[in-house]
Amino acid sequence: MRLRSVMAAVCMVGMLFSPVQAEAALFGDFTLQDEMKMGREFEVLVKSTMPIIEDPVVHDYVQGVVDRIVKTLPPQPYKFPANVVLHNSLNAFAAPGGFVFVFSGLIMHLNHESELAGVLSHEIAHVTQRHIAGRLERGRVISLASLLGVVAGVAAGLSGGGNAGGAAMMGSMAAGSSAMLNYSRLDEDDADRFGLRYLVNAGYNPQGLGGAFEVLKSQDWGGSSAVPTYLSTHPDLDVRLSRLRADIQTMPAELRNRKEDDARFLRVKALLWARHGDAAHAEQIFAGGGDKDAVSLMGRGMLAARQNRIRDAESFFQSALRLAPDDALILREAGIFEYTKGGDINRARRYLEKALRLYPGDFYGLFFYARILDDSGDRAGAQQRYREVLRYVPEDSEVHTYYGRSLGAVNRLSEGYLHLAYASLYVNDQRKADNWLEKAKSAARSPQEKNAVKDYEKKAAERAKIMKEAR
Repeated sequence: MRLRSVMAAVCMVGMLFSPVQAEAALFGDFTLQDEMKMGREFEVLVKSTMPIIEDPVVHDYVQGVVDRIVKTLPPQPYKFPANVVLHNSLNAFAAPGGFVFVFSGLIMHLNHESELAGVLSHEIAHVTQRHIAGRLERGRVISLASLLGVVAGVAAGLSGGGNAGGAAMMGSMAAGSSAMLNYSRLDEDDADRFGLRYLVNAGYNPQGLGGAFEVLKSQDWGGSSAVPTYLSTHPDLDVRLSRLRADIQTMPAELRNRKEDDARFLRVKALLWARHGDAAHAEQIFAGGGDKDAVSLMGRGMLAARQNRIRDAESFFQSALRLAPDDALILREAGIFEYTKGGDINRARRYLEKALRLYPGDFYGLFFYARILDDSGDRAGAQQRYREVLRYVPEDSEVHTYYGRSLGAVNRLSEGYLHLAYASLYVNDQRKADNWLEKAKSAARSPQEKNAVKDYEKKAAERAKIMKEAR
């Protein structure tokens, strides 16, 4: 499955409404419904312009941290869905409507889950404290078009090989002074104060927020981490850190000394480094685990596979499985390695079957299992699994592509063409999408097939409307 590697670079933050305000939700004539609509449309724009990481091991983990924080808050009108942006920027932001985005580089460079939770608490505090709502109320300068402009600018910078940071990035923890909605010092102080409270209430070590600031400060601002340069020269950052430390020192010792539970955090961090990180740096990280740490051995196997060192990869995976034969993640990655690198297909199938028994919700592993079934001639079994995967990621173009080809192989032409149209639609290749749609129309015979074509046309029209409004 294509891991959607988005560089979504805006840092729009949603509004906080108290329970009474949530019902009225009127800022001029900008209502809560307007905000939610803007948030949903913005998410469509981000996902249609650039891909995000959809691996459930990564996504479910980050969503779990967000949920843990949100669970302690007073009733909110938002659900706070999380997405993980694949880019090495150390950033996170919350968009209108409470949509939360975390950059993979942030997870990869932090040291503890409490630090990640600290950043997320800070961003969620921007939502709950009405920082965007106030700006909308005063001037309504934010529009979907302006948001898309920031995204498009960053995307252009990336495609040109430039730094994605700088003034093009806006946001709270990393904000550009020239960005259209940089937060004020009062906003940041507010988010620091409430974020620290949220962090503690969620059961985390309060040192996490200050620790995240320290990590951000320590990075090479002009280097590959692509952290926006504004943060490095923020005149209040040291003051904010000092205030945080002072606030933490007033807390009881049992809060300040809370034990860090980093087991899941370190697994997700290792997975991101193994699949997406600089290979030389990642190799150094995993070498520190020696030959007794199964996850580090898995990481070394994934790195070796990336470099086509097949024998080394196989040896690392076998060593990892000897240490942890029932680890769903290691089984999944070993199965994917065996399948994609031309190894033992039966072994790949066994690994993936066991991984899915241990973690039934792992649709990333399920996608590769479906491909194995397809290659072995079990089209019906493969198609059932493709449909299951699409329940989780309905806009993943790669899944639609494989499903469409599988349908075509058994002469279900209209359905197959239609899924190829979806695949093209979701990567913004309108010419190919229209071509596949015409083929699907021509091949449609049954009422069900004709209705499926109409459903596609409706979704495509809604998507086109959002894109047009954002221009």
